[in-house]
Amino acid sequence: MTAPPSFDIVVPTIGRACLGDLLQALASGGVASSDARIFLVDDRIVDHRNGGGGPTSLKEAVPPALRSLVVVIPSRGRGPAAARNAGWVASGAEWVVFLDDDVVPTRTWLADLTADLATLAPDVGASQGRIRVPLPAVPTDWERNVAGLEGARWATADMAYRRAVLAAVGGFDERFPRAYREDADLGLRVTGAGFRIVRGERHITHPVRPAGLWVSLRLQKGNRDDALMRAVHGPAWRERAGVPRGRRPRHLATTAAGTLALAGLAARRRWLVALALGAWLAGTSELAWARIAPGPRTRREVATMLATSLVMPPVASYHWIAGNVAVRRLAGRQ
Repeated sequence: MTAPPSFDIVVPTIGRACLGDLLQALASGGVASSDARIFLVDDRIVDHRNGGGGPTSLKEAVPPALRSLVVVIPSRGRGPAAARNAGWVASGAEWVVFLDDDVVPTRTWLADLTADLATLAPDVGASQGRIRVPLPAVPTDWERNVAGLEGARWATADMAYRRAVLAAVGGFDERFPRAYREDADLGLRVTGAGFRIVRGERHITHPVRPAGLWVSLRLQKGNRDDALMRAVHGPAWRERAGVPRGRRPRHLATTAAGTLALAGLAARRRWLVALALGAWLAGTSELAWARIAPGPRTRREVATMLATSLVMPPVASYHWIAGNVAVRRLAGRQ
């Protein structure tokens, strides 16, 4: 009888309180009786500070049943790509299972993972878990954004990679500093090297965590990572990675219209101001309504969508331009 494949679990974390929920779920699901090690990669810049309500030391979040399995590795604020690299390099198992610190595996996750990995052909480089995002009947804009993880290709919220494949392609690209596109970049390099990535049958739950009113603007930093993706993988990277086109062309057009209106005002060209201002208003209104229409149309949600829609196009455009400038500077130093 063939022995089941060995695996370790890698969790990059900044010590949020939700880490305890993940570890408790792993303990309840029988991971303590397995041969797996759990690498908690502490990506806090200063280990003894935590603004997210989590433990001062990551060991505080570990249930007693898992303490003999857990290894804490410092990463010191280098980002999730670097944190995951630190984890898989420390592992000696055949498979490395990456979990985000804000997910909750089901009780059968361990058995389902073992079954997923046991039947894979040698040309399969990775197995992706299935993600469920619980939503209210009428989700907010932020909740709909998180729900996109359910259909995301190669999301590292639950992704198992062969360690040999990670070594062959060089692991995660640490030039991606955020939890954004580093998973798509790795997936493109793995499939480009001739390996398949398949979906398993195991499940995790990804609750929607509270976020501030301006979260949609903070997310626009991802445009910088899109610029790097285009430079590394070419203009067709979205199609190959299964990533939707998004609103960037409209953001750029709306921003250009607003800039042109300001230029017309400075030059005292009323016709130019009227034309450009009309285009800016049309673009901004379309964006706001696209986000408001699905609901819930509460006073708070509508006010938030209106306020953020006014500044989202220029913020997104700024990060896209800054990302392209950074890519050119990086290329110039090589």
